[in-house]
Amino acid sequence: MKKLPNPIDKHVGSRVRMRRVLIGMSQERLGGALGLTFQQVQKYEKGTNRIGASRLQQIAGVLSVPPAFFFEDMPVSEGAPGEASFAEEGAGFVVDFLSTAEGLLLNKAFVRIREPRVRKKIIDLVTALADEAAPAPHALAADASEREDHDMVG
Repeated sequence: MKKLPNPIDKHVGSRVRMRRVLIGMSQERLGGALGLTFQQVQKYEKGTNRIGASRLQQIAGVLSVPPAFFFEDMPVSEGAPGEASFAEEGAGFVVDFLSTAEGLLLNKAFVRIREPRVRKKIIDLVTALADEAAPAPHALAADASEREDHDMVG
């Protein structure tokens, strides 16, 4: 049985990836600065391998951020103390998106737009495109209902 990464390790790793991508550094270059392979950096970024305190301090130095940066925006559930809660639309989702090349490019371009009306139109456009790409819930129910009616008749 495959062990799932700890949500905190996953969050810290995604923050490493986000910062690395933001400054335009490759996994290979970060690994070289740390004396690691890019595969090890990849495992850290996915949360597969836990990052120790001294290594996190070293990564923070290479990426020019304080170690606390890696723990920012970490949602905490109301359950056990320190247990992270990563809902689909929570901070983890945002960090994952901003860690992608597309998310980073979109974010960098969007913040350069000064006119609020233009920003609003872009949000409306992206929302409309997303809505068009995903079938509406009532359409899914109607399709299922039609299939059931067809199966009964046939």
